[in-house]
Amino acid sequence: MELLQQARAEIDAVDAEMAALFERRMQAVARVAQSKAASGKPVFDPERERAVIAKNTARIQNPELRPYYQRFITQAMAVSRAYQRKILGRNVAAYQGVQGAWAQIALQRIFPFAKQVACQTWADVFDLVSAGQAEFGVLPFENSNAGDVSTVLDLLYAHPELSVAGMYDLPIRQDLLGVPGATLEGLRTVISHQQALSQSGPFLRAHHLETKVWGNTADAARHVAELADPKVGAIASAETARLYGLSILAEGINEDGDNTTRFIVIHQGGAGEQPVHAGQRIALLFTVDHKPGKLAQVIERIGGMGFNMESIKSRPLPHVQFEYYFFVQLICPAGAEGRTCRELLANLQEPCRTVRLLGVFDRETRDAPDPEKEAVL
Repeated sequence: MELLQQARAEIDAVDAEMAALFERRMQAVARVAQSKAASGKPVFDPERERAVIAKNTARIQNPELRPYYQRFITQAMAVSRAYQRKILGRNVAAYQGVQGAWAQIALQRIFPFAKQVACQTWADVFDLVSAGQAEFGVLPFENSNAGDVSTVLDLLYAHPELSVAGMYDLPIRQDLLGVPGATLEGLRTVISHQQALSQSGPFLRAHHLETKVWGNTADAARHVAELADPKVGAIASAETARLYGLSILAEGINEDGDNTTRFIVIHQGGAGEQPVHAGQRIALLFTVDHKPGKLAQVIERIGGMGFNMESIKSRPLPHVQFEYYFFVQLICPAGAEGRTCRELLANLQEPCRTVRLLGVFDRETRDAPDPEKEAVL
């Protein structure tokens, strides 16, 4: 026990030093923010961050500890960015839905310190970001079961002033919720979004439960809480259960345990830094003449330069009957750097009618919501 107490005392002493150093570091971060405000530089400088993380990780003498410190310093950089945005008034992020909606949960994990703004529609999110009233917008882009969210893709096409800052995969676990005291055996009706009801269909049928479509999962949970009827339940997240004081009657009732929704982050301005390492994603929108072989030429040139096409989607071209625009997401090849992306765009000019770079980013996965745990961000 004496050894444990000594170790804890040493940790406490180190923590005290770290707290003082943290304040000193954040004072310097504030000066960086002031400098960026004067120069107009963006808060996020990926090349600078990668250099800082690599330099600091190399300072750790114990190789076993280096990956842990890399995670530590990476999170410290994220906290610094959040503080800079607060100082500069750029810490507003918008989503569609109500508190407890999956978009709000995703936003909380991506921007834990942001001021959150709820919008009625996806178009409202785009409008807020376009008008500069929100720095970022977080929107669902694709689901592993239901496919892409076409409306969001069309809104991206319609807003050339906006670009994609990142993509984040969020595992979705649908739970059956009820008011305190309710039981699975006593339920008669379950309400939720149509997609949640569909994904949970086998479970609902096995328990002979009637269903009713609701606008979204979080609002269904809110309604059940207000209704206070033990015979009515909702399908939503565990976080939503905690938010509205509901009980979880059954966990993970969605049929596909690997159900994941991909969210995009939109922001105003250019598509950001060019890729500097393999594995980064490039998102493009392009159109081609409606002639034989044109699309094949684009795909051939992308592959010929070593880019792996992770996905391709087509959507009707606005105001042009039976013609389409295309969205592609590419994985950068080994040895990719700034000129690699520029060469790709230049190489696509001839076969394409138009080409637009939407974003260059790392795709990340956020932890699934768990009301008993804090997400590690």
